[in-house]
Amino acid sequence: MNYKLVVFDLDGTLYEGTDHFDFYATHLQQKVAKKDRLEFQLDYEAMKAGNHVVQIGKAYDVARDAVLTIDPMTLKVTAAHTWEGEQYDQASVDEVYTGELSFNFEDMIAIGDGWWYPFVCAKHYGVTDCYSSYQATKEYMVSDKFQLEPLPGLRDKLLELKKHANVVVMTNSDRDDVGRLFKELGLEGVFEHIISSAKKPTRTMGLFEQLLSYYEVKPEEAVSVGDNFINEIAPAVLLGMDAVYIHPQRPKVELEQVRVVSTVLELW
Repeated sequence: MNYKLVVFDLDGTLYEGTDHFDFYATHLQQKVAKKDRLEFQLDYEAMKAGNHVVQIGKAYDVARDAVLTIDPMTLKVTAAHTWEGEQYDQASVDEVYTGELSFNFEDMIAIGDGWWYPFVCAKHYGVTDCYSSYQATKEYMVSDKFQLEPLPGLRDKLLELKKHANVVVMTNSDRDDVGRLFKELGLEGVFEHIISSAKKPTRTMGLFEQLLSYYEVKPEEAVSVGDNFINEIAPAVLLGMDAVYIHPQRPKVELEQVRVVSTVLELW
């Protein structure tokens, strides 16, 4: 990787485990009305299998219970579906969703990674308190019951990369979570700059611009690496940076600045 600045996402990029997502889902499921708990489980499993209208890269409008397909380059809504997958009339969609979407992660959710499947599912089934379940999951992640497997050789590869590039992590996780995850993954002391609670995608472009300025790097000398097209890939491309999109199915992306890999280890 011949770049002067490499910005990595964390969840789903520098580790690939999903047990904590399942724990989060199970905890939230207990807050769902008993009559709906089986449906909650079936919906969540369908999301993970790619057989549900809710998918990473889409958005969820809590108030309207609508799943939104958005253009990742403009953040404009291109289609909307009901929870059951029925498509809304396009004229109605255009009337309701005008301009660029703004995400507040309470009423309008950008489904950025596996954390959001349980959250969105819980919101659909009427759960109002998701934060306590999130906190319980974080406690689980630092207990002896949770084991997160580091990607083999990743630490050494990152340290080698650090010899000729500025290596940064930008994540929506908070600083305490990042510290715990780095300890679990053996990545302590690797990154020279850590941006936590980044509020991607809302702040992504602004943060990229700050990093480019801080390190005195031109956009074409920088690359963003992540598993969410809206959060990490589109903003980089719009700024003139390169990007590496991590997706297990390696979808075709018609952008010359974007390389698609199934795991971060394919960078080396």
